[in-house]
Amino acid sequence: MTNAIHFYEPRDGHRLPHDPFNAIVGPRPIGWISSRNEAGALNLAPYSFFNAFNYTPPIVGFASIGYKDTVRNIEQTGEFVWNLATRPLAEAMNQTCAAVPPEVSEFELAGLTPVASRLVAVPRVLESPVSFECRRTQIVQLEGANGDKVPTWLVLGEVVAVHIDEGLLKNGVYDTAAAGHILRGGGPADYFTVGPEQLFRMHRPR
Repeated sequence: MTNAIHFYEPRDGHRLPHDPFNAIVGPRPIGWISSRNEAGALNLAPYSFFNAFNYTPPIVGFASIGYKDTVRNIEQTGEFVWNLATRPLAEAMNQTCAAVPPEVSEFELAGLTPVASRLVAVPRVLESPVSFECRRTQIVQLEGANGDKVPTWLVLGEVVAVHIDEGLLKNGVYDTAAAGHILRGGGPADYFTVGPEQLFRMHRPR
């Protein structure tokens, strides 16, 4: 650390080789979202702007930069599934980034298996150890501070069903480190993993 500070206003550009915003707000969970359109065509896509926003009811959300097939599908059907991206699934997850027409299934493209969900009509990824079945609650087009619409859509959904590989439950507690989550970092290709080495504990003050 130094006392020198690089200051910039985003509207004027960052004056760096790569925008640092994504690297600073990170690493971030990956929203690996499966959806289907009204005709039944399947879609599977990762989103690096993803997180959980509420406990009861549990609500998750992701932002799509651009009105993509996933947003359109969720508007049509009101359903989606979040699938956990893990280190063994990283290459397959990356394959689902491909820009392909709506009729092309990223499940097939990445060699993944769609398996029926319990409460929603959208399939989950069989190979993923954790999945959330979700029903859409809101789709919000973002706005800048000046009120101008931004071509980014925030999709929120209530988690109505949860699938967890029982091997990740240690004495009934979900073992994040053992699951091998992967997280999106900054730069064009940076990812991180979660493992036992990163684990430390702090209890809230009483």
